[in-house]
Amino acid sequence: MSDLPRKAVTRTAKLAALPLGFAGRATWGLGKRIGGKSAELVGRELQQRTAEQLFKVLGELKGGAMKFGQAMSVFESALPEEVAGPYRAALTKLQEAAPPMPTRTVHSVLAERLGEDWHDLFLEFEDKPAAAASIGQVHRAVWHDGREVAVKVQYPGAGEALLSDLNQLSRFARLLGPLIPGMDIKPLIAELRDRVSEELDYALEAQAQRAHAEEFADDPDVLVPAVVHQCEQVLVTEWIDGIPLSEVITDGTQEQRDRAGQLLARFLFSGPSRTGLLHADPHPGNFRLLPDDPEDAEAAEGSGGKGGWRLGVLDFGTVDRLPGGLPATIGDSLRMTLDGDAEAVYDLLREEGFVKESIELDPDAVLDYLLPIIEPAQADEFTFTRGWMRSQAARIADLRSPAHQLGKQLNLPPAYLLIHRVTLSTIGVLCQLGATVRLRDELEEWLPGFVLDDDETLPEEDSAAGA
Repeated sequence: MSDLPRKAVTRTAKLAALPLGFAGRATWGLGKRIGGKSAELVGRELQQRTAEQLFKVLGELKGGAMKFGQAMSVFESALPEEVAGPYRAALTKLQEAAPPMPTRTVHSVLAERLGEDWHDLFLEFEDKPAAAASIGQVHRAVWHDGREVAVKVQYPGAGEALLSDLNQLSRFARLLGPLIPGMDIKPLIAELRDRVSEELDYALEAQAQRAHAEEFADDPDVLVPAVVHQCEQVLVTEWIDGIPLSEVITDGTQEQRDRAGQLLARFLFSGPSRTGLLHADPHPGNFRLLPDDPEDAEAAEGSGGKGGWRLGVLDFGTVDRLPGGLPATIGDSLRMTLDGDAEAVYDLLREEGFVKESIELDPDAVLDYLLPIIEPAQADEFTFTRGWMRSQAARIADLRSPAHQLGKQLNLPPAYLLIHRVTLSTIGVLCQLGATVRLRDELEEWLPGFVLDDDETLPEEDSAAGA
């Protein structure tokens, strides 16, 4: 592959080829059916070919197109199996790999940003990338002090490409919609566009990663690699090995799945409380499962999933800044919903802007809408499955269902947009893992408002005491 395609006309042509390709394969499918093949068989072949082209185009373009593909990939657990099957493998590839940037381009960026003698900073440097992502690729190396490091190099023209891709993808949103039935593609693209400038700024990423690395330095469950060096377009961090979460999803033992799921939930809810930051890119390519003792992975696996594995967390390019941690409104509304207090939940949602002043809803109907969604928080432990995720998606997407009609009238305030997407994405990954998780434990420990403090009382209790 040559350098990252930057010319808008070239990238637009590639993206425009996607819907044209879908149409062409539909014609091919019709020909096959006339030739005697069953509609079901042709449909599977058609979806497989479409998935392959989708990966090829998005992977080659990188930039915003690949970022969009990664964002879609964490939602595949919500799709009906007959739709998800052909796309799953292609979309999952986007979480871990993409066609690499030429070696000469990598060396050129390093020379420009680290100096012509950049080689002197490393005892070893592998030209073949260890991973390639949407705006940069990672090379394994050994820093001059002997530490193994990951060197993230940003693609030249990545910013221009990201904006160009996302502008073009927004035009094709209606055509891309059928890939993920029931999902509104446009808001997803709009939000990705809003985050582009932050993700391109490696100084901001280094700052967020340092904050997490310092806070989790002695944590027995979560490992965040330290930042070694940062400059424009280059970020050097300590290297961590481990099993990519995408591999745990496809080949992991149940013990590994459960442990990864528990730690992922723990990191999601504890991170904002401990650092004031929310890691906002929870696709499986950004996580590793590491044995406590790298020399003894078998012992870790034999620990029954109760310990022995830690969660390695990568890529802090997208974070939500939450100085006070997650909003207490989330914990309050969850607690009230679980208590069945429809009026209190409704009043809180209206106060926070989830129900606009111009809208009148039945509080009991709102409660009925919310209860199935928060089912994982009701039990001591909950097994996340693709089937459960699909049932939730189908309930809300069904145009005839009361849930769909009510959902259309709810509003998502801008301050909650990223939190909402991160939570949904994390649940999507938990369903891909098929993990059994004690989610309630994590909520009680880390989510403000979910458990009343000893000195807090509900308003009803106050009035009763006064009587």
